[in-house]
Amino acid sequence: MKRSSRNSLSRSIKTLTLAGALLLPFAAPQKACAGAALWQETNLQYLWGDNFRIASTKEKDNNQATITIEHADAWKYGDNFLFLDITNPTEKEIAMYGEISPRLSIGKITGLDLSAPFIKDVLLAGTLEVGTYPSGGGFHNYLYGLGLSLNLPKFNFADLNLYVRNSMDKEGVTYQVTPVWQVPFNIGKASFVCEGFVDIAGGEGNSAFNIDAQPRLLLDAGKLWGSPGNLYVGTEFIYWRNKYGFSGINEYAPQVMVKWVL
Repeated sequence: MKRSSRNSLSRSIKTLTLAGALLLPFAAPQKACAGAALWQETNLQYLWGDNFRIASTKEKDNNQATITIEHADAWKYGDNFLFLDITNPTEKEIAMYGEISPRLSIGKITGLDLSAPFIKDVLLAGTLEVGTYPSGGGFHNYLYGLGLSLNLPKFNFADLNLYVRNSMDKEGVTYQVTPVWQVPFNIGKASFVCEGFVDIAGGEGNSAFNIDAQPRLLLDAGKLWGSPGNLYVGTEFIYWRNKYGFSGINEYAPQVMVKWVL
């Protein structure tokens, strides 16, 4: 491996290790770490699927398992979202990817009412993305811009983040638009949630315009034995056009998903 690749990989692993360390306190039971949070949720996920692609080498990797720890919370002046993915944890060449996404409410900080039809609040939004490729090397990206907290009927939450995207290994900057959502619904006595996100990013340097969509459909399995909101099972589908910005590498991958809310 070239020295530049080793250095990039080392930086990415160090940053991901730090992200993992930051996530660990959130894995404690909510009553033990409520603190100043207005609300918070931490969950562990296991996903398995096939038809994945190794973007940097243009090879197929038919089977892929992912363990994810995910946390979200809100406090007096904003909210936070962070997660860490460990892909193929039992293989020799694992991949790791993490994001830390804090937002600050302009309305709550200034005392101004920034609500409008279908908009609850306007926020300053930022994201740090750090990852490693299965084939070696790593990356880190900075995103900054505005977020909209949307007021949509029947949704638990719906947000739209508008970013300037700056990938440190590429020349120039570009844009990214990211809607995220969660909406519950019932079919008979069974309870479901449809949740997910879409990242729409422009071309930057030698990378191509890309779309990464990951919707989920999950059954509240815990409700079946009197513990609603604790265990979900279902599927997550990945559609990634021009994966990681590699032109022509498109991924269509359904996955089995289990989500345990701590």
